[in-house]
Amino acid sequence: MNIKVFSGNRMIDTVAGKVIEKDISILVKDAEIISVDSTEKISSHEMFSNAEKFKLKGTILPGLVDCHVHLIGFGDGTPGDVLVKTDDNLLAINGAQNAIKHLDSGVTTLRDLGAKNMTGYMIKEAANRGIIQTPDLIMSGRPITIVGGHLNWFGEVATGPTECIASVRRLLKDGSDMIKITATGGSTGTSNVRVPSFNLDEMKAIVFEAHKFGVHTAAHCVNTEGMRIAVEAGVDTIIHGRFVNTDGVIEFDEKLADKMADEGIFINPTLHQGRDRIWQLWEKEKEIELSDLEKTEIEVWQKHWDDSQKVWEKVLDKGIQFVAGSDASWQHYKLGGTSFQDEIHSHVSVGMSPMEAIQSGTIFSAMSCWVDNEVGSIEPGKIANIISVDGKPEKEIKDLRNVNSIIHRGRVHKLEK
Repeated sequence: MNIKVFSGNRMIDTVAGKVIEKDISILVKDAEIISVDSTEKISSHEMFSNAEKFKLKGTILPGLVDCHVHLIGFGDGTPGDVLVKTDDNLLAINGAQNAIKHLDSGVTTLRDLGAKNMTGYMIKEAANRGIIQTPDLIMSGRPITIVGGHLNWFGEVATGPTECIASVRRLLKDGSDMIKITATGGSTGTSNVRVPSFNLDEMKAIVFEAHKFGVHTAAHCVNTEGMRIAVEAGVDTIIHGRFVNTDGVIEFDEKLADKMADEGIFINPTLHQGRDRIWQLWEKEKEIELSDLEKTEIEVWQKHWDDSQKVWEKVLDKGIQFVAGSDASWQHYKLGGTSFQDEIHSHVSVGMSPMEAIQSGTIFSAMSCWVDNEVGSIEPGKIANIISVDGKPEKEIKDLRNVNSIIHRGRVHKLEK
């Protein structure tokens, strides 16, 4: 039996959305939080005398929950169409390293939303065997897609309700914890971003079968029609959530947004994925002159950001819950460092308060992953995934980058004294 006590003077209650500004201690047995109370009360607990004591600096909060990553990506600009030509063994090794980097940044739970063939499962198997220490992993395995659809080269293509049902069953057999669906096209060259991928009967078959076996679903949607079909089918989380009509024009659909809000469907907007690339170009511009293509890339992004921001404000006004998922390491967006904190930061950029953004990257992201009974907040009975940061992130969201301590499943991964 391994007993620890983590103490500090400031903690964020992500369920209540408030800061506890007083002496506080967290009693942990093995990987479980036993009690959260004042140090005086914790010291009277029968386990206290045998506990190893640790002092945490700054603001204490639960470990971060990134609900959207692609571990096998390189984040060096390699497009997916090229990425999949890499040997599966190398992809799995790279994915394992990315998972380690994310834990080092304060992400203690992640949901991987798409990997080639069996690579995602192999990363989780390595973690389960103790070969690598990673965040808690929730794996989709291969996304279900249509012939020529987005991510089709990852290896799970289905046509018609019967094949869609078979895909769900096959993925669960292979080890998927949830089901990722590509409801529209995307960056895959053969896919179409203007129209839905699956028909409603196909989408319903996927969602029904997943729910029947007690797992959740998330759907990649970069146009309104694909999103409408996903919502009608009962998908649990909408990824990207781009309100774009069949002409490629950004156009908010109020009726669809109302339905999402009424049914409690989460939206993972992946706001920083494109912005990170622009930040990289701005840094590059300090050293050398950008090419005309790179300058155009910035201009196009800036217009898209400005137009999209108006839509995201309306989405938030409707009460649709944002959840934080980085979409790293896709294209130019690397995992680790402050990549996930930058996604949380982007939520503030479109109108959320810093506290709301923190909740989107902890308790609500955990809800989206169906693991809020285990992680996302610091409460008795939950897994002891805890971090501390220098500063007051509920006032200045950038302080969330200042991670000084990481406790993963009760194990001290990092501790600055």
